[in-house]
Amino acid sequence: MAAKSCGPDLLDWVGTDISASIFHLLDHPADLVRAAAVSRPWRRFGEQFSPSSPMAIDSLYHRRLPEFHPFTAVIENNLSKSLCLRLCPEVATVAAVAEVTRSASPPAVPVSESERDFRIYSNLAGAVVSAPRNHDVAIFTHCIGASSTDQFPKETMEHTLDEDYIVNFRPSYWSSGGSDSPDEPESLTYRLNHDICIVDEIKVQPFEAYFQRGDPIYSAKAVRFRMGHYKLPRGSESFVTHKDENKMVNADKNYMWTYTSPEYPMLQENVLQSFKLPRPVLCIGGVVMIELLGGVQKQKADDRYYICICSAQVKGRSLSPVFMFDISDHEGYSILKYLPDAKEDMKLDDTKESLEWLSLIGRYNKMNQIAVVNALMGPLFMNEYDVDDVSDDDFFE
Repeated sequence: MAAKSCGPDLLDWVGTDISASIFHLLDHPADLVRAAAVSRPWRRFGEQFSPSSPMAIDSLYHRRLPEFHPFTAVIENNLSKSLCLRLCPEVATVAAVAEVTRSASPPAVPVSESERDFRIYSNLAGAVVSAPRNHDVAIFTHCIGASSTDQFPKETMEHTLDEDYIVNFRPSYWSSGGSDSPDEPESLTYRLNHDICIVDEIKVQPFEAYFQRGDPIYSAKAVRFRMGHYKLPRGSESFVTHKDENKMVNADKNYMWTYTSPEYPMLQENVLQSFKLPRPVLCIGGVVMIELLGGVQKQKADDRYYICICSAQVKGRSLSPVFMFDISDHEGYSILKYLPDAKEDMKLDDTKESLEWLSLIGRYNKMNQIAVVNALMGPLFMNEYDVDDVSDDDFFE
C-alpha cells in the first residue's frame, strides 16, 4: 500500500516570495516541468507539458488555474517573461502581447491578463529552445539596400543572394564604392522571409577578382551583425531593384536594432565563412544588417580600398505563423501576437502533404510494375484511369 503523504508541500512551507526567487533562477522551460517531481501542486502541470513540444501547454493554460500558491506566484511574478528575457533579451523591446483566436465569443471561463501573458511567453520560450523542424535553412528573401555600390546594377547586392559564383557567364558579386581609408565601414541590409525568426548563424563569402592580376580577394577586416525592424508602418518598406539602388532606407534612424553581435574577424580567403552567434537570436521584425568593418585590399587601378561579397546567408528558422508582430508607436516598439490556432493549421498541412506524397509514391511504384511487366512479357496497355486508381496502401506493397 502506498504511504499517504502528509504535511504541507515544500513550496508552501518555503513561501511564495522565496519560491518565486528560486524559480527566477531557472534558465530552461523544461526546468519548470522537473519541479513537478518534488511538488504536488506542480505535478498536474508537469504531466501535461512536453519540454520538446511547447504547443502542448495550451490546453492547460486555457483553463482557470487552481488556487495553489506556488503556481500563482509563478504567474504573478512574470516568471515566463523573465525566462524569455534571459533567453532572448530582444524581448525587452516588446511593448505588449496579444492572443489572437478565430473564436468570436469570449471563453466560458475568463482568463486573466497575467495568465494570458504567462501562456504566451511560455510558448515563446519553448519555441526558442526547442529543436528546429528544419535545421540550417536559409531565410533571406529581399535586399533592402547597401551602404554604397561601385557599379550599379552590374555589382548590385542582389548578386549576394545567388549561391553560384558565375551567373549568365559573368561573376556574381557586390562591390562597395572605393575608399581612401582602410577603416571605412560598409553594410548590406536584408529582409528575412518572416517577421519573427530565430537566427543561429550567418555566412559571408568574400569575392576573389580572378579577372585582375594576382587574383586579389576583397574581404573585410571584420564583420558584425545587427537585427531588428523597420520603424515605419508595415507596407512602407522599399527594396533594391534592377533600376533602384534604394540608398535612402539605410539610415539608422529608420530602424530599431534589438540585437548587435560581437565583431568577428574575416579571413582574406575565397570561402563561405561561417559566423556562429553566441546564442540563438530572436529577430523581431525580420531585418538583418551585415556590417563590414574596414577593407584590406586595394584595387591597383585606382589605389583605393574596396570590399566585395559574392554570397551571404542567414541560417535559422521562422516562428511564423504562430507568432507575429506589429509596430505599436513611432518609436518602433512592437506588439507580439500569438496565434494558437495556426498550430492546428500547420498540423493539417503536414498531414495533407504526407498523404499527397504517399499517393505520388504509390503511383510511381505502379508505373514501375508496369515497366517490369512490359520488359518481361511485352507491352501491357493501361488507360489513365488504371494508373490513377492507386491507393496510398500501394506504397507499402
